[in-house]
Amino acid sequence: MAAIPLVGGNTISAEQMGFTLIHEHLRTESDGVRFQWPFLYDDTRQFERAVDEVSRALSSGVQTICDPTVLGLGRDAHFMERVAEATGAQIVAATGIYTYRDLPHFFDNRSIDFMADLFVHDITVGIQGTATKAGFIKFATDEPGITPGVEKVIRAAARAHLRTECPIVTHSHAQNGSGLEQIALLEEEGVDLSRVVIGHVGDTDDIPYLTRVLERGVFIGLDRYGLDIYLPTGRRNQAVATLIEKGYAGQLLLSQDACATIDWFEPEQIKEMVPDWSMSFIPTTVLPALKQLGVSDEEIRTMTVGNPRRLFER
Repeated sequence: MAAIPLVGGNTISAEQMGFTLIHEHLRTESDGVRFQWPFLYDDTRQFERAVDEVSRALSSGVQTICDPTVLGLGRDAHFMERVAEATGAQIVAATGIYTYRDLPHFFDNRSIDFMADLFVHDITVGIQGTATKAGFIKFATDEPGITPGVEKVIRAAARAHLRTECPIVTHSHAQNGSGLEQIALLEEEGVDLSRVVIGHVGDTDDIPYLTRVLERGVFIGLDRYGLDIYLPTGRRNQAVATLIEKGYAGQLLLSQDACATIDWFEPEQIKEMVPDWSMSFIPTTVLPALKQLGVSDEEIRTMTVGNPRRLFER
């Protein structure tokens, strides 16, 4: 079994992952703004918030956190290493590009394979000159759908996956069905769909749509718990229970997409909009509620331990 790289340079086996959150962010920033106006950012506060979020998740039983922060979200491997060292958490970093429409001009006249080479470099050599190597690949589609820039990233991610066997975790827009479009492109590139997580599918409780995605053999991310502005927790829980009743427990992954800090909003605004949004919401609140809906301990372990392990096994 291939080793899974952790932030900081250590590795673990898939069996050592334990209770895993598949989609959380230690810090989310606008890359260019941070570079041009660094005085806008309070590094100490960001570090403290990340350590607090991760520590509370660990104390709630979480063992591994997958952080899909990449270009477009302010990935900083040095920051991630500081948080991992301070908390002792098993954190898995990602490579990839996060954009809804266009790419940085750097990629305008460079090929898909050139982009894939960069992803492979992060996986095999390391990120930003650190000891941290990427353990999975991330890309996004949102309301604009699959634009030419987004398609280029998807194809590059697929080719990097084929060269490294790293799993793919996506950001999709449930309301326009872009998860199915992602699957079509990945399949066209020859990706093993059993190594793919179509993310943010849990923003809808449209069971027919969720079933169509699951029938393709992928995992799905029910991974925005606490973001009631997209779908309330109660409806998310009912969708999970319904999918389990239909026999899909082995393809469901739970997470919150929580950002310890995100510069899209001021911290006070975030707390007001989504008061339950944190890395510990699932273990402390969601899992007990799922049990009340009849979800068994074995099914919970499948979603939180067994499925992440199978995703990362090679």
